Amino acid sequence: MIELSHISKTFNMGKSNAFEALKGIDLRIHMGRVTVFKGPSGSGKTTLLSIIGCMSRATSGRIKVNNRETTSLPERFAAGIRRETFGFIFQDYQLIRGITVLENVMIPAYPMGKKHVVVKKKAGDLLGRLHMASKVHEKVENLSGGERQRVAISRALINDPSVIIADEPTAHLDTEMSGKFMALMMDFKAEGKTILIASHDPLVSEYHGVDRVVGLRDGEIVENGAGK
Repeated sequence: MIELSHISKTFNMGKSNAFEALKGIDLRIHMGRVTVFKGPSGSGKTTLLSIIGCMSRATSGRIKVNNRETTSLPERFAAGIRRETFGFIFQDYQLIRGITVLENVMIPAYPMGKKHVVVKKKAGDLLGRLHMASKVHEKVENLSGGERQRVAISRALINDPSVIIADEPTAHLDTEMSGKFMALMMDFKAEGKTILIASHDPLVSEYHGVDRVVGLRDGEIVENGAGK
């Protein structure tokens, strides 16, 4: 269970341009399910997921992940939870140009202290599963958008996280590729992983197999219902 209690986030606090991105969010997210956070740009979706994933801190409120409070942890402990519990798929993929597909996938595993040969095999296996085996030695800047996303998915899975967080994952994909992405997410759900997706794409929020849709607007929850 991921439990959010009175989560608020204010940017530029104390300044004339202070902005309250989240306003007292209360939410319980069951593990092993697909939850989609939908809403227009600026609604607070990305901010909320970054706080859940220990990438940023709430201004106030508490978060528990599997009964462990994460909001007040020192950064080195938060970083450990971030690496071990969460896998991130970013809207712009955030792959490192100039190095290969395989090297990009392996990067998040280095701080875990695993042997290079073990990490390399795991990365290769993940890429093979996503039909990218022929591209392992290709530089990422030479890939298509769909191929880059598959690299990003492989990278997100390299540490075998229990929770996958995807921020606007279909923003740069056509309808066919968006459907394939969601089909993959359903496969990971079947394996017991928790999927959290921020998206304003109806194809995502209305996809068969989504367990829950949480609607956000102006930093507040305006919808909290079951998926289709």
